[in-house]
Amino acid sequence: MNYLLSALSQLSPALLWLFFLLENALITLAVLWIGKIIHRKATGTATSYHYTSRDWQICILTNILNTIVTYAGCWLWKNNWIIITTGFSWQIIPDFFLLFLGMDLLMFIFHYAIHKTFLYKTIHQLHHQSVDPRPVDLFILHPVETICFGSLWLILLMVKAFNIYAVMIYLAVNVLFGMIGHLGTEPLPARFRNMPLIKYIGTSTFHHDHHQDVAYNFGFYTSIWDRLLGTHKRRH
Repeated sequence: MNYLLSALSQLSPALLWLFFLLENALITLAVLWIGKIIHRKATGTATSYHYTSRDWQICILTNILNTIVTYAGCWLWKNNWIIITTGFSWQIIPDFFLLFLGMDLLMFIFHYAIHKTFLYKTIHQLHHQSVDPRPVDLFILHPVETICFGSLWLILLMVKAFNIYAVMIYLAVNVLFGMIGHLGTEPLPARFRNMPLIKYIGTSTFHHDHHQDVAYNFGFYTSIWDRLLGTHKRRH
């Protein structure tokens, strides 16, 4: 891991941009491909998602902006604004949960705020044009929204020194939750979703219900904050 970080630090700005752009593009393609497979298996049909040229244009713009955020994070790390530790130790676990719950809270606050102010019509309504979400809708965001979510992530990383493995696990989990929330179908059986602890996780149904009723379910990874605020809505 030290070798990888050292190699990244020695790349020229142009190569860093290219590397991060390719990384974000591959993540997007993986989300669309895996989401399509899960959707087909969950529904038992060969029906596929339909993406328009406008969808692709916004998706590409979001990828470019995510690349900017990634590059900004690398710059902050190089200049010691973000401290990353590389040891493989027990610290991975608390660091991951701090990132997971910290981002869940920060994104909930931001998400709730844009729904309750003029920002909904100005920037967030674009994402809600899809009542039945598809994987590509994870990337159908207003540019301001994309930058704001990325900024929350960078701000959290500056709070303390985080373990690199915790960061990598969190980033993988973040993509997984984003994809699951925009499948447009629920791959998990109800009995599993109602199990202790699991019922507090933000499932596909949880976020799908938010797209169908924008007054509820503002959380991302969990329903904890919605339950505390009284904005949790459960499909019966």
